[in-house]
Amino acid sequence: MGVKNLWDVLEQCKKTLPLHHLHNKRVCIDLSCWIVQLQNVNKSHCPINNKLYLASLFHRLRALIALNCSLIFVTDGSIPAIKLCTYRRRLNLRPEAQDGANSHSQNLSSLKRNMGSEFSCMIKEAKLLGLALGIPCLDGIEEAEAQCALLNLESLCDGCFSSDSDTFLFGARTVYRDICLGEGGHVVCYEMDDIERQLGFGRNSLISLALLLGSDYTQGVRGLGLEAACQIVKSVGDNDILRKIASEGLSFTRKKKNSKKQGQVKCNDKETTLSCKVNMNGGIQNSQTDDQYLRVVEAYMSPKCHSADSDVVHRALVQRPFQHEQLQMLCSRFFEWPPEKTDEYILPKIAERDLRRFAYLRSTSSQLDVNIPMKEVPVKCPISAIIKRRKVHGRECFEVLWEELYGIKSSVVPSDLVESACPEKIKEFDDKRALEKKNQRKSRPKKSGKQCSLTEIDQKLQHLLLDIELGSESSPMASREVISDQMPTATEVNFMNRDPPIILDSYCRATMLCQETDITAPKHEVIDLLSPSPQVQSRVVSRCTQMNDQHITIIDLSESETERSPEHVRKARELRLFLASIRDDFN
Repeated sequence: MGVKNLWDVLEQCKKTLPLHHLHNKRVCIDLSCWIVQLQNVNKSHCPINNKLYLASLFHRLRALIALNCSLIFVTDGSIPAIKLCTYRRRLNLRPEAQDGANSHSQNLSSLKRNMGSEFSCMIKEAKLLGLALGIPCLDGIEEAEAQCALLNLESLCDGCFSSDSDTFLFGARTVYRDICLGEGGHVVCYEMDDIERQLGFGRNSLISLALLLGSDYTQGVRGLGLEAACQIVKSVGDNDILRKIASEGLSFTRKKKNSKKQGQVKCNDKETTLSCKVNMNGGIQNSQTDDQYLRVVEAYMSPKCHSADSDVVHRALVQRPFQHEQLQMLCSRFFEWPPEKTDEYILPKIAERDLRRFAYLRSTSSQLDVNIPMKEVPVKCPISAIIKRRKVHGRECFEVLWEELYGIKSSVVPSDLVESACPEKIKEFDDKRALEKKNQRKSRPKKSGKQCSLTEIDQKLQHLLLDIELGSESSPMASREVISDQMPTATEVNFMNRDPPIILDSYCRATMLCQETDITAPKHEVIDLLSPSPQVQSRVVSRCTQMNDQHITIIDLSESETERSPEHVRKARELRLFLASIRDDFN
């Protein structure tokens, strides 16, 4: 379709751009090319009745809608008279029918298409799906790619989706040949600026290549190769090539006079052999006359299209509303989808499109030095609040809560989009998170559960000490009686120190008794109970002495550590844990 082997010539200028390149752009779509492309991909997997090609079209459209890409469907009109020969050849008509059409094509008018054919019905279904999504459709007079090229040439759109290489011959400046969705999605793009700069081919040169190589409108020069044709066109130049063809036809490719069967064409200081016959005048023999070449040039330079200022074009440029219920009905009819599945596919994309429109509005006003606060923007921000941060395929995103929009509550959108549309929402979200963390730190309970007074701590400490030294298996209540009635002991603990030593003041009756019985014992004793195996300078030995008819417990710190019982070791461990908890409470 288009010019033979032209895509090979333009391969050097091919660019693969990320799908994001299309955001906020207006693009025309040659609908017939897309349907043929999708049908060829899916026909080997399932029959046409399964509408897989239409489902693939739906997913393409929703991906572009999410980028706020304004789309315009353009369909073919009548078949141009100059294309009838090629059209019938594609339909495998009899050779005589082709010859008759070829010899009288100049006297024929354009041919209306069969609107009842299977392909025409596929186009109708695609148009219905597009209208439900808010995509207008422009029905061309003849060639759809010619209408797309005119809109692009008149700057009414930013590019054209078409696989026909002759779109450039009709005047297009940017052509997207293919699109790929999913992770790493991209478009294959060709721009006329690159073709002119890198290859030296303008629009006139490309039309000349169509005459030499063949296209939908001409069979070309038989036996002329791709490289030779490019050299011929370059040798003449883009400004003069069409004028030369208009005055001489293709006679400028004449052979040397001394060659009768095979001649040489001199281009760029090189000679290229042409395997074609030479007529009596020295020109290349071809089934087409010079007048037919001029008609081909005229068909490319002035195709039958709706003019840029026509009402039909103006209506096609107006945005259409999204028809939610109509889309649900069509998806149920074409794909047997329930409404919930249709909404799951399309509503997040519609919401993302609206957010991109809001971001585009704010960026445009900012470029004009009009910085309006978000609350004062005439259009309400689609985002109600940010729920949380997410990461999708390695990309930073936000899960956002939407305003009332076709019933959708939340979805995930790229973080850079939210940053450009409403940075105030991000700041509000971050401030809220910081406040929640601060409140959590304040309300966090202490490890000890409840605070204890110094008196209670002193009593518990004395209970544990006496249990350890006495090796008693009695209940805590019995220990309390011994302490309170027989031997009051004051304990001094410095709890503000990181590793507080415990100072035991044995100034009570135990001290007096030790002095009377010549038992040497220090008045103050320091025990490091926080070490794994605390060194005890002296040990308390229990014995009962009768003094003034009272039983008094005497503490002697003279025995070695090896004489401790297992119960003694266990009590010492409990004491160390208890002291550690006290330190945590005061810290």
